[in-house]
Amino acid sequence: MALDKAEVSKVIDEIRPSLQYDGGDVELVNIHDDGTVDVRLKGACAHCMGSIMTLKGGIERLLKERIPGVKEVNAVQ
Repeated sequence: MALDKAEVSKVIDEIRPSLQYDGGDVELVNIHDDGTVDVRLKGACAHCMGSIMTLKGGIERLLKERIPGVKEVNAVQ
């Protein structure tokens, strides 16, 4: 079953203010049929030492909790 782009975007929009507060941002790039979501970390998040924690421990965890079918979240350039 394909993931709903609007639903994924809504969750990402909930995360965005905390990233923007620290000078970063996140952008939804692609949703694959296998449940993989590609995002682009921007601003301070793009090169931050903690970006993997933000990606996996924050964005991926929240998307998996809220949207059945999300398997993985990857950062792309």
